[in-house]
Amino acid sequence: MPELCVGERHWEVAAASNLLDALLGAGIAVPHSCRAGSCQACLVRCVAGEPEDAKPDALDAGRRQQGWRLACQCRVNGPLQLEVFDPNKDARPAQVQACDWLSERVLRLRLLPQQPLRYRPGQHLLLWTADGIARPYSLACLPGEDACLEFHIDCGRPGAFCDATRQLQVGDSLRLGALSGAALHYDPDWQEKPLWLLGAGTGLAPLWAVLREALRQGHRGPIRVVHVAGAGAEHYLAGALLALAERHAHVQVELIEGPQLPAFLSTLRLASRQTVALLCGGPEMVEVVSRRLYLAGLPRSQLLSDLFLPHA
Repeated sequence: MPELCVGERHWEVAAASNLLDALLGAGIAVPHSCRAGSCQACLVRCVAGEPEDAKPDALDAGRRQQGWRLACQCRVNGPLQLEVFDPNKDARPAQVQACDWLSERVLRLRLLPQQPLRYRPGQHLLLWTADGIARPYSLACLPGEDACLEFHIDCGRPGAFCDATRQLQVGDSLRLGALSGAALHYDPDWQEKPLWLLGAGTGLAPLWAVLREALRQGHRGPIRVVHVAGAGAEHYLAGALLALAERHAHVQVELIEGPQLPAFLSTLRLASRQTVALLCGGPEMVEVVSRRLYLAGLPRSQLLSDLFLPHA
């Protein structure tokens, strides 16, 4: 049976055990969230030995060379000596600059990193609280224009991270972990193509950044922005979106409430097969909209999506 070693702890596990389960089962505190290799909360560093990695491309080459792996995606087939990601040592600090409510359930969090962070619109970043709670959130800001990193936190449901963010004050500190996600982005080659941005809930956050990036790069094709929310009051960026549409004649904004979604989808038609669609939200919404767009004639290669997966 393979042996695991973390600090002074040594124990044996069954061959082919999931690494995250083996660590948690031994009482090793490893933050985790999606268990799908997306959130990157369960980072561990291999000091000696190498696990079987189901998603080697989930981490960038630099971190892999340093020995970092995602515990949820690894199986133990031999002895391993590990270090668990320590946010106090391995994550960069950031200070809360603003914390305000965009709606009854959506909290806008703005952070100023101690060191500049290079990111692209549409990516997401792992946030760590002072108590070691980690969750990934999409960036709603635009590099080069927004001084702070901006996140839209859905606090409509109870959760450890949401509970912690409700207590944040200006001047408090958080830690910034792994930057990931490249599915949602803007490509300058799309400038003449129709661009559709469809988000549900706070799935609008990365699309807000992509929309502003498209306009900054002089996108000339029509842009259709659709936000799906449970109720009208939860269209938390309605004012900003409509104001932007007033300034740009080729931007169309549609605010859809949840019960209206089936009727909206039934009337969905493509004006051009050159359309590029970006979707962001929960798995059910993304699947339903993706299927409808495919049936409407949108090639799969022109549909990009990012799922907001439930936390473990």
